Amino acid sequence: MNAIVFSFTRNGAKISLKLQKYLDSCGFETGIFTTRRYREIDPALREISPSLQVMCKEAFSCCRLMIFIGATGIAIRSIAPYIRSKTRDPAVISIDEQGKFVVPLLSGHIGGANSLATGIAAVLKAVPVITTATDVNDLFAVDEWATRHKMSIFNMDAAKTFASYLVDCKKVGVKSEFPVKGTLPRGLVLAEEGPVGMAISLRKTVQPFVETVVLRPRILHLGIGCRRGTSKDKIEEIVIQELARLKVTLSVVKGIASIDVKKDEQGLLTFADECALPIRFYSAEELNAVKGEFTPSDFVAKTVGVDNVCERAAVLDSNGGKLLLRKTGRNGVTLAVAVENFVVDFNE
Repeated sequence: MNAIVFSFTRNGAKISLKLQKYLDSCGFETGIFTTRRYREIDPALREISPSLQVMCKEAFSCCRLMIFIGATGIAIRSIAPYIRSKTRDPAVISIDEQGKFVVPLLSGHIGGANSLATGIAAVLKAVPVITTATDVNDLFAVDEWATRHKMSIFNMDAAKTFASYLVDCKKVGVKSEFPVKGTLPRGLVLAEEGPVGMAISLRKTVQPFVETVVLRPRILHLGIGCRRGTSKDKIEEIVIQELARLKVTLSVVKGIASIDVKKDEQGLLTFADECALPIRFYSAEELNAVKGEFTPSDFVAKTVGVDNVCERAAVLDSNGGKLLLRKTGRNGVTLAVAVENFVVDFNE
């Protein structure tokens, strides 16, 4: 369960049933909870137990979305002790028990509460009440755009200044390590320097502006080969060291790839699981079909049927991207890193 809905009246409980269907269609696993009195309305409804406060505490650590159908004050008092930061809090939305107004209370951009509120309002034929300054002024929201494009954000204080400049009708700069396609949003200009701006880069140390919000796309792919029985620690060691040499971190890695004969390699599987990264395994035939110049090995070719695993796997997993790190080996592990052919498009 990564979304939770609380209701406190009969009508609120009925609304929560509609929301469950909608949220599940959006990819959430939704639990709907109400008071004991209204559980009999539908078997899908569960009782708020042992208390709303306890459930809110648990939900804050495991849910992406919390919805309260009732007075906004109930929602505010329930979540207040657990609010941490806009980069970590779940999206929180309040809906009146008649379903007339949908109000995002927390994590409007990064958590997606604003866009969810708009979608929910359409389902309920309600009014979305959006209060963030960039939204009400129809301006570019850097944190919302970054989240939607699965970019990590560095320097949230600069992001606040970035937004305030736009609201004050001042220009903000954009510097990108990647090609920029299409028209820039209102208020944004390409620039090499200036007082405030954003940098789109794999490295958080890039600071072209006095106040720079850095957006880092997750576009790196790790190609990994290893000897049978290689430990997770040895795999982690070479990955961390080589990423540091490239001046990047795991936060910009999108996935891991290897050959299918390694699909039961426990050290590799554990490393991927602990890093919360998807891992894909390709056949020798698929790897051999990858075009490019790779570091060949006769021994590897005789062993698994392809002359190079890590470089080919990284390039294939990145959809034909460029190698940033060619085959590097240590302690029975070989590693290559490829980057996707990424283009910045503000119109998507």
